[in-house]
Amino acid sequence: MTTHRIHHRTATVRGHEIHYREAGPADAPVLLLLHGFPTSSHMFRDLMPLLADRYHLVAPDHVGFGRSSAPAATEFPYTFAGLAEITDEFTEQLGLKEYALYIQDYGAPIGLRLALAHPERVTAIITQNGNAYEDGLGAEAWAPVLALIAERTPATEEPVRAISAPEGIKWQYLHGVTDPTLVSPDAYEHDAALMARPGQPEIQLDLISDYGSNFALYPAFQEYFRTTQVPLLAVWGGHDEIFVPAGALAFQRDLPTAEIHLLPTGHFALETHAGQVAALMDDFLARRV
Repeated sequence: MTTHRIHHRTATVRGHEIHYREAGPADAPVLLLLHGFPTSSHMFRDLMPLLADRYHLVAPDHVGFGRSSAPAATEFPYTFAGLAEITDEFTEQLGLKEYALYIQDYGAPIGLRLALAHPERVTAIITQNGNAYEDGLGAEAWAPVLALIAERTPATEEPVRAISAPEGIKWQYLHGVTDPTLVSPDAYEHDAALMARPGQPEIQLDLISDYGSNFALYPAFQEYFRTTQVPLLAVWGGHDEIFVPAGALAFQRDLPTAEIHLLPTGHFALETHAGQVAALMDDFLARRV
């Protein structure tokens, strides 16, 4: 595969600066890459050059993440609906009329909200540990989050704060990885540095407290799958304990032709398997879109 340069650009949406990475020909089929927690478009740094000769790739940093604006939690409503609205306006500003979605972690409920709002725009979905079923929730990993969603108190906030701490971030990158030496420390140290900025604890607590709004939309997401039969590829870290493999397999209940690949790695599969993911995407998109 030929590699291509990645551009780093900004757009302004509702007064907020949105940083995004962009690569590939402007007239090529669009791939909209939506990152998860606690990272940014940085997670796509190895994937994008592998696909940029055939696709137009756009990867924004969500508000509060990466190099995008991070207004204080008192100044911006950190909800998944709010982030989806910003992303929707971002795509319209860039003139993205049609795109395949790549969704991971937080990117899944954001991207699937776009699909509900504009099903005609979504040509395909690639989900990399991007969940839409209760089956996918790892019991141990989600226990503190579910407690926070049920009742937000200092006692329920404390264990969730640890998820954004350096050791919690490192665990997300390394757990389930067969050979942890393949994961660059730059990845989790990059995220940890951004999560250490002033105001981040409140931002992330507000957002994760809102995760219950995504559970409420799971039936709507699943109905969208059934009615549209959107082509879907799951390239899933099979050792992930946050979004477990049952979440990948569940897509076939509503999308019988969904293609599921469980890779021998963890939550951030691109850290170790970017080449394999790119090859699976290329084959899938050539056949199904």
